[in-house]
Amino acid sequence: MGRRRFIRTTGAAGLALLAGCSAEQTGSPTSGPERSATDSTGTVTGTPGGRDTLVVATYSSFIDAVSTSPGGWIKENFEAEFDADLVWQTPPNELNQYIQRANAGVDIDADVFVGLNVDGLIRLDENLDGDSLFAEAPSLDGAANVKDGLGFDPQGRAVPFDTGYISLVWNATADGGEFTAPETFDGLLDAEFEGDLLAQNPASSATGRAFLLHSIKAKGTDGYLDYWSQLQDNGVRVLDSWDSAYSAYGTDEAPMVVSYSTDQVYANRAGQDMDRHRIRFLNDQGYANPEGMAQFAGTDSPDLARSFMEFMLRPEVQGQIAVRNVAFPAVTNAEFGEENAEYEQYAQVPPEAVSFTYDELKGDVQGWIEDWSRQIAGN
Repeated sequence: MGRRRFIRTTGAAGLALLAGCSAEQTGSPTSGPERSATDSTGTVTGTPGGRDTLVVATYSSFIDAVSTSPGGWIKENFEAEFDADLVWQTPPNELNQYIQRANAGVDIDADVFVGLNVDGLIRLDENLDGDSLFAEAPSLDGAANVKDGLGFDPQGRAVPFDTGYISLVWNATADGGEFTAPETFDGLLDAEFEGDLLAQNPASSATGRAFLLHSIKAKGTDGYLDYWSQLQDNGVRVLDSWDSAYSAYGTDEAPMVVSYSTDQVYANRAGQDMDRHRIRFLNDQGYANPEGMAQFAGTDSPDLARSFMEFMLRPEVQGQIAVRNVAFPAVTNAEFGEENAEYEQYAQVPPEAVSFTYDELKGDVQGWIEDWSRQIAGN
């Protein structure tokens, strides 16, 4: 998953949004190819014409990132092949918006959601009243090629379409070129690395939450708070977002930052010094954050929605999504092409990918974050 994706806040902040906002009635959609894709609470990209229309909800940077994003390419190529209009819908509250509308009994004028993760599904299942927002995924051509271990929905609604890995990014030019990042979680506690790490608050940053979860994987639920206390004693600096932490890293406030193993892809595109963008997988592991897509249960275009999901899993499309979203493909047979050889060179895959399952997180992740906030952020 592209690192800009992780700037968004979820968890406790997302639940606050869910509790504090009411859905706005925007009217029921009409049926058929002329139905409107307009939603007064979100941005809509693309204008439906006289053809069949597929409305796909996603996060804004998937279609309009400053650097690169896959939305425009997907729209152009899907429309050309299927003789249909693809309309992107990007409400500011993302998944929360649809949970609110469903709970308020307001019609949802969207067919597919692109950008689900395990945290979002847990939030959905804990806060949705009544029937499921998403349908069980249909049988899809290409689904058999999804990498083992990326599936994160035990109910079979979400189909992975890309993934990303949390890592450290470190600056080998620091300390006159003598700096080398530690190789393990325990190594971060060494006195020589005092004040050298920038991280993110797991209550307000998905990057920080993933790093916290990785530390729980490494130290266990009984040991992670003690570990963070030691990390705090060693001068870790915790900022609210990936953006603020990475900006501080970019101005040499510290030689290490929690970020993503695709960091060198950005650095290469910008012509930056790769020694300032080294990747370190602590304990030879990267915490995996797959993204999925799902069909809204109330779609009136199930066949077109299925075609779109199958399109997203094609080898050549998977390659384009990975390159343009600065992520990794969800399938084993992605095709990058010679024009993207540099991407394959600079996007680094960890020796071992680790993550918590839906069942392991449900009912516990919020408590882990709250305990961390009381003990670490409160000090």
